[in-house]
Amino acid sequence: MDRKLIKNVDWMLVALVVLLMIFSLIILSSASYNLGADRWEFVRKQALWMGIGLVAALAIVFISYQNAARYAWHLYGLTLLLLFSVILFGTDINGSQRWIKLGSFQFQPSELAKLLLIVAFADFLSKRQGKLERFVDLVPCFMFMAVPMSLILIQPDLGTSLVLIAVMFGMLLVAGANKKILLSLVLGGAAVVSTALIGYFYWGLSLPLQDYQIMRLVIFFNPDMDPAGFGYQIRQSLIAIGSGGLLGKGLYNGSQVQLNFLPEHHTDFIFAVVGEELGFIGAAVLLLLFMLLIFRAIRIALDARDVFGSLIVMGITSMLLFQVLVNVGMTISVMPITGLPLPFVSYGGTSMLTNMMALGLLLNVHIRRQTIMF
Repeated sequence: MDRKLIKNVDWMLVALVVLLMIFSLIILSSASYNLGADRWEFVRKQALWMGIGLVAALAIVFISYQNAARYAWHLYGLTLLLLFSVILFGTDINGSQRWIKLGSFQFQPSELAKLLLIVAFADFLSKRQGKLERFVDLVPCFMFMAVPMSLILIQPDLGTSLVLIAVMFGMLLVAGANKKILLSLVLGGAAVVSTALIGYFYWGLSLPLQDYQIMRLVIFFNPDMDPAGFGYQIRQSLIAIGSGGLLGKGLYNGSQVQLNFLPEHHTDFIFAVVGEELGFIGAAVLLLLFMLLIFRAIRIALDARDVFGSLIVMGITSMLLFQVLVNVGMTISVMPITGLPLPFVSYGGTSMLTNMMALGLLLNVHIRRQTIMF
């Protein structure tokens, strides 16, 4: 069995993820160099979570993804339980209650919830393939995702909620939902958001957001409004990336990073570290790795043996693609700050574990794209 599994592994996908993880450890060694007394603490913890994630990915590979369909509602229930537990036992950090403390580690249930929801939603949609032509047919799908999204918004975690919206629409598209209706919903949603923002900026109407989230929107439209306060982070990010030039200043030599001018540079803003210390070339190489990873995932979705497998893969692809676009976008001020990590690169235990489990699912679907006799 092991020989046949190894023969069918997508080694290109594995190589791309390994390169991203190596990239992560290298850039994190610089990003966290002056963050505390132990200069290698974050690197060791990141490597530990990579190891734990690898074990989880291998475990997932050896169990056929098709078995997950039988437990889809159990996974959905587990997702709601995890998200509800944050309300009861969550720890407040920087105004958000998203984490549960487990000894010296912090666990973020919403990260794992994304992957559990993808599998559960894939089963939900696979049973409705060809029956998603009318708006009324889509309502149950929206309700399926609305419940966990509401629990995530309570934390509040707008970034993860936006990821789930991207995942939902990506999976609905693959499931054969009416494209005109989906496009109308996207355009209608954009119109509502635009109207709400215009109402806030010009007529002082209220928004259903926290004060810091509103300020992030304000700063996005006018970065110079509060340069020493809410606009400080994005200004430092732009200075870091702009000063990197073509080749960068070299590892451990970035002024904005090593002098700790740029906040959260080992987590949400790690791409700014890449831009400052490795320059345009280093940033381009990193983005190329992500592009190849996304293309490879789409290929796996096209080759999957059933709709359930295709939906799982496209859900994961939508998740990764959206997070990369938003994370990179916010560091260069083309998108508002949302606090989304850069997959496989940013420091974060739960995020790394979730991404490695996602890798396991991608490999699982690819390995079983054809009937394998064990």
